[in-house]
Amino acid sequence: MHEFFEDKNVVITGAEKGIGKVTAQKFASLGAKVAIVGIDKSSGEKTAEELGNKVVFYETDVSKEEEVKKLSLNIKEKMGQVKVLINNAGIHFKGNAVSTNYEDWQKLLQVNLDGVFLMCKYFIAEHMQPGNEGVIVNISSESGIVASHNQVAYNVSKAAVIHLTKSIAVDYAKEGIRANAVCPGTTLTPMVEKIIKSSKDPKKTREKLESVRPLNRLGKPEEIASAVVCMASEELSYATGSILTIDGGSTCKK
Repeated sequence: MHEFFEDKNVVITGAEKGIGKVTAQKFASLGAKVAIVGIDKSSGEKTAEELGNKVVFYETDVSKEEEVKKLSLNIKEKMGQVKVLINNAGIHFKGNAVSTNYEDWQKLLQVNLDGVFLMCKYFIAEHMQPGNEGVIVNISSESGIVASHNQVAYNVSKAAVIHLTKSIAVDYAKEGIRANAVCPGTTLTPMVEKIIKSSKDPKKTREKLESVRPLNRLGKPEEIASAVVCMASEELSYATGSILTIDGGSTCKK
């Protein structure tokens, strides 16, 4: 696996922290040159510095078409062809079909779905089609498979990412381009830790999050990162349109 990623250009969105950051670290440790993409310049630059000289940060809002188009051309000019694209950027908020504000609904879909579409659109066209080679891993969620309570916009966005992934897999298989999705369950990222700590009873909140899973624990960012790297590797080169769930068994339950 190490040789496959040696000096390959990898782009990861939403990689300033959490799962994206750990994934960037994993790819860099395998010899890849990594471009991390996000909107938090301070955090992104700090992460790139922490991860070493094989990692660079590009400030981009993936929900803005012109910014994504510019990013694709900029990376091509500075780094060369990108053969691995990881779409990890996403936002989240609670709300059902009645309580969700329409503007919030649109914003979440613009980031979680449109952002994935735009990154795929421009990086396939500019980086992967010319050489008939490339692999995309989209980060969906267990909530894209089973609807989680009171988060309708997030559920819908992640379900759509799964079908977008399958569509890309079907459309570009003959051009040597693969697309797979990883669906994490609740993972102990800085965001989840913050939610737990800010609750009225952090211990009870964590236990509740853990108890709904047969493995009775939360995921680790390193576990999700390993799944992403595996799906992008040549060792799984027969996999395209595949959906890999890493959720401690929660989607297996009735």
